[in-house]
Amino acid sequence: MHTEISSNPLLQEWDTPRQTVPFSRIAEADYAPAIRKAIELSRNEVERIAMQADAPTFDNTMEALENSSRMLDRAAAVLFNLNECCTTDTLQAIVEELVPEITRFETGVWMDRRLYERVDSLWERRNALDLTAEQLQLIETYMQRFVRNGVNLDDDKKRQFAGNAERLSALTEQFGRNALNDTNDFTLHIVDADDLRGLPDTVVHAAREEAKKRGLDGWLFTLQAPSYRPFMTFAENRELRRQMWVAYNSRGNRAGGNDNNETIRQIVDLRLQQARLLGYGCYAAYSLQRTMAHDVETVEHFLDNLLQACEPHAVDDLRAVERYAHENGFEGALQCWDFSYWSEQLKKERYAFDSELLRPYFRLERVRQGIFHLYGVLYGLSFVENDNIEVYHPDVKAYEVFDGTDFLGVLYLDMFPRASKRSGAWMTDFRPQADMSCRRERPHIQIVCNFAKPVGDTPSLLSFDELTTFMHEFGHAMHGMLSRVHYPSLSGTSVKRDFVEMPSQVMENWCYEPEFLATFAQHYLTGETIPDEYVEKIVRSKYFMSGWLFLRQLNFGLTDMAFHTLEAPLTVAPEALEHSVMHELLPVVPGTCTSTAFTHIFAGGYAAGYYGYKWAEALDADIFSRFKRDGIFNKETAAAFRHEILEKGGSEPPAVLFRNFMGRDPDNGALLKRIESAL
Repeated sequence: MHTEISSNPLLQEWDTPRQTVPFSRIAEADYAPAIRKAIELSRNEVERIAMQADAPTFDNTMEALENSSRMLDRAAAVLFNLNECCTTDTLQAIVEELVPEITRFETGVWMDRRLYERVDSLWERRNALDLTAEQLQLIETYMQRFVRNGVNLDDDKKRQFAGNAERLSALTEQFGRNALNDTNDFTLHIVDADDLRGLPDTVVHAAREEAKKRGLDGWLFTLQAPSYRPFMTFAENRELRRQMWVAYNSRGNRAGGNDNNETIRQIVDLRLQQARLLGYGCYAAYSLQRTMAHDVETVEHFLDNLLQACEPHAVDDLRAVERYAHENGFEGALQCWDFSYWSEQLKKERYAFDSELLRPYFRLERVRQGIFHLYGVLYGLSFVENDNIEVYHPDVKAYEVFDGTDFLGVLYLDMFPRASKRSGAWMTDFRPQADMSCRRERPHIQIVCNFAKPVGDTPSLLSFDELTTFMHEFGHAMHGMLSRVHYPSLSGTSVKRDFVEMPSQVMENWCYEPEFLATFAQHYLTGETIPDEYVEKIVRSKYFMSGWLFLRQLNFGLTDMAFHTLEAPLTVAPEALEHSVMHELLPVVPGTCTSTAFTHIFAGGYAAGYYGYKWAEALDADIFSRFKRDGIFNKETAAAFRHEILEKGGSEPPAVLFRNFMGRDPDNGALLKRIESAL
């Protein structure tokens, strides 16, 4: 095993195509020594910056700090990305061991008064330094990080803040690990074919393959999205739907080794302590200071207004499903595990349309080419698969991205579920874009999804919701890929949390445009282009159950805020707190709890920020109104969106970027029009 520092591939310059990660050269035993050596190198560089006798300049302080942890950032990106999408027990143990050490180093940097005073000197003299807007933004970003990480605290409070930060980093990793393990621990084994009634053939075939893979007869269903979602939507066996629903919605809340209740309590209490140490009444007040919304009152007012608008319509949606179910033989009260099934049946009747009829037209390879083509039309990009770029799993594909003849970056696509990958879909990077005098790097971006794998002669076929998911994550990826800033701290998606979803949500709009669908949606067997009547039904059914779905998203935001506006330690079970704030229209099922597997807020970056999806929707509705006005393939509009927003990353405040593109401040009119259409 590679344990010697001199031969450790994570600490070497890579002679690979486009300097991509040489996955096959890296052994699990390489990570710990590489990370520790990288921390040592970074600490030495930071110490050199802090101790230098020369007066602070932008180059010797800001640029030097931006480059001081390059080796650590690179090695950590490989470790953490693989832990998310291709983990092992050993890798999880390594992460658990190293996260506190990395956090300890990073906290130490942000608490270093010597560094703070050098940056503060530049900030105080900023008007005399002839700095660019991006350079000013970088200094301001660093100033905020120093202050928000306790640089002005006294020594006792610094020690407490640093200890809390270290513990929090370990707890959030533990939360994600527990959620993944609990997702994998449940399976539904079916041996009676009658229990498969209603399920699409593709889902049944995938379940049979899953059973064979595990040495079982019959069919095996899991809590992974390609198995769970269609089961809840189409399975006629109500009791089995109940078992699946309860299992999915009790992840992390089933006691045993994967229970997340105590983990949540500690995370919430430590976050509150951190906020209090810095003078805030609650964690949300601390977190929101660096967002467009800025404060708790604004977010609560925003959520409350949306709640009042959508809840009556969510009730109407529920009543419509209840009426339909009872008219078609259902008896008793509708339960949580009934809603997806009966709403799908209602959708079929109302629109004379079975959503599963769309799947044959959304072959993954064709969808991918359609998205590639769209970005070619809008921005002149091309995507060239390169088999010489190493990947970490056979399912992953790597592409070089070009703007004409100019190389832009590398895009990895990891599309299929496995037990070693967490659920959901996300964009990340192995290397951000940078263009400093000492560091010019194009980004290496990754999209991770969990779509159904090909089975036999049947390729991977996406649902319409999965198509929009792919488009959403591709929007994030191109935000990172098209970045043209200088400093990695401001590149790509390094923007305010309630702005980051806007570029990705804008791209979802194309999925409802007939001109776009016609470019790729062809039946995988016949080659027939998706019929106009199907496209019309996609558009007509766009807002089906929108009140219900709108309320569901708001409930997640309300739950997030409930945990993070606490002004005293959490004394009730997460399950109880969640159900006390959610506006739930179906009977609450004891033992079920969204929060104990809510990785966005307890293992991701969305604490006190989940409202941002709806916040960004107001921006995306406004921005797409310009595309609709000018034409959805208008190259000039696309060029403006690219130049004014996608290329700028976090180099300027989001309000400025929006104003530069739209020529005015945001107008909620487009969102209100969308809501009126939906509700």
